[in-house]
Amino acid sequence: MAKTILKSTATVATAAFLAFSFGAVATAQAADSVWNFNIWGGKRAFTAGIESLKVNLEKAGGGKFELKINYGDALGPRRQNPENIRVGAFEAGQICVGYYPGKLPLLSVMELPFLLPRDLQERANVEDEVLEHPAIVAELAKRWNMRYFGPAFLPAYEFMGNKRIETTADMKGVKMRISGLNAKALQVFGAVPTMVTAPDGYNALDRGTIDSFGFPYSYAFGAYKLYEVSKYVTEGLGMSGFMCLQTVNIDAWNATPKSVQNALPAAQKSAIATMIKAYVTADKKWIPLFHKKLEVVQVDPSVRAELAAGAGKIYKEWAKEQDAKGRPGSDMLKYVKSVVAKYSK
Repeated sequence: MAKTILKSTATVATAAFLAFSFGAVATAQAADSVWNFNIWGGKRAFTAGIESLKVNLEKAGGGKFELKINYGDALGPRRQNPENIRVGAFEAGQICVGYYPGKLPLLSVMELPFLLPRDLQERANVEDEVLEHPAIVAELAKRWNMRYFGPAFLPAYEFMGNKRIETTADMKGVKMRISGLNAKALQVFGAVPTMVTAPDGYNALDRGTIDSFGFPYSYAFGAYKLYEVSKYVTEGLGMSGFMCLQTVNIDAWNATPKSVQNALPAAQKSAIATMIKAYVTADKKWIPLFHKKLEVVQVDPSVRAELAAGAGKIYKEWAKEQDAKGRPGSDMLKYVKSVVAKYSK
């Protein structure tokens, strides 16, 4: 009996020692710097950028850095990402300016209608350069204790839903989902813009809360299955939409290994290329399906030109409002226009 007890005690002690040893090894192997990244929705073309950054930055970190992607708003509501990043509730997250009215006022210049290029590479280049502007850097840092670290550019927007839109006259009284500044271009023609987040789009269309949903074409419509509750989709409007970016808490950034910080520029370029490839692949998958299941409304270029005609007035109003509040609105708009001209073919 005594021998049995001694044997059992020895077994437990050995097991405890091994558990402690393996635990110590696991702790020793754990990354020194970890970013928890919050994003809405599941894996899709839009997330190809952050997934590319994860691979390349972790490689640069050599085991000392980990970027954990938490899909489906796992860490908190998407509308509270700026606040949660600011206080360090999680280190990093996806931001789309249109989800946060008034919270990133100067950066909202990038959501002015028909301002940014439709070409994906050109748009990525413009966004990447503007996000390094000192005034934009300061806006992110001073209020939100965050900095830009990853690209999240979007294709031009089209509309899918249960109202047929071919001309500007067709927009009258239609509840259309589009972000704030782009909404002004539609309101001129009697549209009723309504803000609904991406994950809520399916139910909004299904219940009739929204008549037509503005989304990046084509991947977003496919990823959120909006074609299942729609009759029509446009091709040719090519509107601007959200300005999105990936941000990280500045304290977390400062604590990140230098090897990771130094690898960021190359990782960003790789992420841009990966996203463009993902969007092209999505088009090959979704556009044929939309043509099969929906009525595709080909919008004449003259209609797009009619919508864009009032954009200059909207630009001036935006700049005037920013200037009146002590922000360099006019200078920022002039700067963004110069960057767009620089990268446009």
